[in-house]
Amino acid sequence: MFTKILIANRGEIACRILRSAKRLGIATVAVYSEADKDALHARLADEAVCIGPAASRLSYLNIDAIVAACRQTGAQAVHPGYGFLSEHAGFVSRLENEGIAFIGPDSKAIAAMGDKIASKELALAAGVNTIPGCQDVITSPDQAVRIARDIGYPVMIKASAGGGGKGLRVAYDDEQTRSGFTACRNEAMNSFGDDRIFIEKYIEKPRHIEIQVLADGRGRTLYLWERECSLQRRHQKLIEEAPSSFINADTRRAMGEQAVALAEAVGYRSAGTVEFVVGDDQSFYFLEMNTRLQVEHPVTEAVTGLDLVEWMIRIAANEPLPYRQEDIARQGWAIECRINAEDPFMDNLPSTGRITRYHPPLELQGVRVDTGVEQGATISAHYDSMIAKLIVHAEDRPSALALMEQALDRFVIRGVTSNIALQSRLIRHPDFRAGNFDTSFMQHHFPSGLPTDGGPCPDPDAFTLASAWAHWRAESIRHADDRAFASKPIDYVVDDGLTARRVRITGQDGDDIAVLELDGRRRTLASSWTPGHCDILLALDDVQYALQIDPAADESASLHMPPIRKGALAGHTYLLAQGGARRQLTVLSPAAHALLQRMPEDTAEDRDDLVSSPMTGTLLSVAVQAGQHVKEGELLAVISAMKMEYNLYAPKDATIAAVLGTPGQTVTARQTLIELR
Repeated sequence: MFTKILIANRGEIACRILRSAKRLGIATVAVYSEADKDALHARLADEAVCIGPAASRLSYLNIDAIVAACRQTGAQAVHPGYGFLSEHAGFVSRLENEGIAFIGPDSKAIAAMGDKIASKELALAAGVNTIPGCQDVITSPDQAVRIARDIGYPVMIKASAGGGGKGLRVAYDDEQTRSGFTACRNEAMNSFGDDRIFIEKYIEKPRHIEIQVLADGRGRTLYLWERECSLQRRHQKLIEEAPSSFINADTRRAMGEQAVALAEAVGYRSAGTVEFVVGDDQSFYFLEMNTRLQVEHPVTEAVTGLDLVEWMIRIAANEPLPYRQEDIARQGWAIECRINAEDPFMDNLPSTGRITRYHPPLELQGVRVDTGVEQGATISAHYDSMIAKLIVHAEDRPSALALMEQALDRFVIRGVTSNIALQSRLIRHPDFRAGNFDTSFMQHHFPSGLPTDGGPCPDPDAFTLASAWAHWRAESIRHADDRAFASKPIDYVVDDGLTARRVRITGQDGDDIAVLELDGRRRTLASSWTPGHCDILLALDDVQYALQIDPAADESASLHMPPIRKGALAGHTYLLAQGGARRQLTVLSPAAHALLQRMPEDTAEDRDDLVSSPMTGTLLSVAVQAGQHVKEGELLAVISAMKMEYNLYAPKDATIAAVLGTPGQTVTARQTLIELR
């Protein structure tokens, strides 16, 4: 067994690998960029080495710097995690030449499976189902059209070196094939330096289901069942679960056996994942093999009881697998939600900044949180947007869904905006709960994220009563010496901007129980919440709720909520969230509310003459110059953040009055970049 390993990654996955290594008694070395000098993974490791500036190509993708860190610290092996250099055959070859072990497959397997065309040829030879198509490299749009017609529309145009949604287009006719071929080729060359393109049949209403394999390179290869990964946005997975509620036992076994056949054909060693697309009729076809640890590996760990990171390390140290296929049993149901620094109410734009509050719901039994951050950490625009992975494990799917609902409602993140509201809506969506979904689910139901109206409220009474009670609780503390305050009924009006409801708090029945009346109906509310905490656990007439609450003055700007109505004191207005819904409620005395109705509303002029950055990032390019005439919808500039590019378009026909940004500069959210006239 190794005595010291280096983790060539950052964030959540680096911390995850650290846990298993430390449990095995292995010393750990973290590497970090200048932007990550205070990062959690660098502090948790036994040693930490700075390997370069913030830009990934100068640090986490810098092979020379990582090899030098191994030499400096005496690390005998490298675990790459996922992303960065995890599937870089050249990196593995370099380590092999340096006499440093790679905790993963060898360079030949990585190279073979990293090439879409070569991997499909290997799959065909191994007897693995493959999607009908042409695997020869296509060199022109006309050739692409001829092949697409032969296969039959719709078709999928794919870059051989593609991944993560880049270099991929779906075409339903000749025109889309021509434009898709050109777009894929350009995107592939820009992203991967490889413009080889091929075409295959597009499976409509597809499921994305993957098989986890584990091979020791000594003649034993196992499949650890499947993961359902169909809930995606822009080809990025959002929710994963194990097992899949869709496939039957025969399909599950056949997929597992074909995954093993492919792994054995390529001489695979370590953990890997064979991805399949599955049709409505449970026909399945090979997509690709990921020669690394997957983001979603915890759901497999939950249902099998195996630590995949541990076994990657053991196999790299030449230990054989002690299990047979019949030993790999499944227990219960696991679901993972990716918690990202994105604003689902603003088309999922990245959110950067400092995490001012961070409280994962670890007090719930069956909940696991894999993360690389803590309170006070900074989410940088240089890397991906993941904050944490929230994993639940229960006896069956309904129980796991219920537990995930609770966990999401109780997960507190402040300072940056997260996608928790979106995940809460997805987990509660009737089609998802019924198992009626495929990879187009997000496109059909939430093409631009969540509606800005805050979404349907699970229980409006709970929001109304919780805000009135929280305000009364805060007032009670301020009037602690006033016995009359606690002994007399108090009336409030709770206004959400559309309706105003009358709440009377008639008193207390014990320290943490309040008696209220809403619209004349008597209710009992029990909670031990105190002001200053973001989450409220309460029982309303014995029904349990987990809500989150913030003074609007603290959070309305970052959550893009409507401005507080004129005359409403900031301390009386609260933001409440639960189940993916959020509301801004103002709690006032009846007299103050009556006066508020007499006051004119604030009106803000809509400024469509300014084009601002929607997020913090890097201004990649500016497509216009001062004096130029533009049409509505014309591209003005491109911004990059968290490995994604975002285009800014002209909001109207206009003339460019001024360009205030230059390519390469860092811009902040709401910074004006272009003035129009």
